[in-house]
Amino acid sequence: MPKNKGKGGKNRKRGKNEADDEKRELIFKEDGQEYAQVLRMLGNGRCEANCIDGTKRLCHIRGKMHKKVWIAAGDIVLVGLRDYQDDKADVILKYMSDEARLLKAYGELPENTRLNEGIVGDLDEDDDNGADDYIEFEDEDIDRI
Repeated sequence: MPKNKGKGGKNRKRGKNEADDEKRELIFKEDGQEYAQVLRMLGNGRCEANCIDGTKRLCHIRGKMHKKVWIAAGDIVLVGLRDYQDDKADVILKYMSDEARLLKAYGELPENTRLNEGIVGDLDEDDDNGADDYIEFEDEDIDRI
């Protein structure tokens, strides 16, 4: 059998999460950029995001972030707008949860933006229907059963 000449396997390629505990400087939007909240992941390095200006855009995750920074539904991201395509954008940066709270505190994000939620959408309708699950019986109803 031949000797193993490699330096390790899959886990070595993944590396360590050493950068998680470091505080980085908060990056604000510039010209041609916008804040957005990811609505859903589409696969193939793309996602659908609702920008703060009210436009729903198809966003492409840039190669530097692809398979290194994991983006999920509900995350706040910074997108670069395209001059030639208004309905498409490029994800430049993902904000961590504490950074997103700071952006909201500074007034960069609107007050109605919901943070720390996995699923974004019409959750208000589901909450109203949740009260119908509980049925209260009177004593007469139990006697008839």
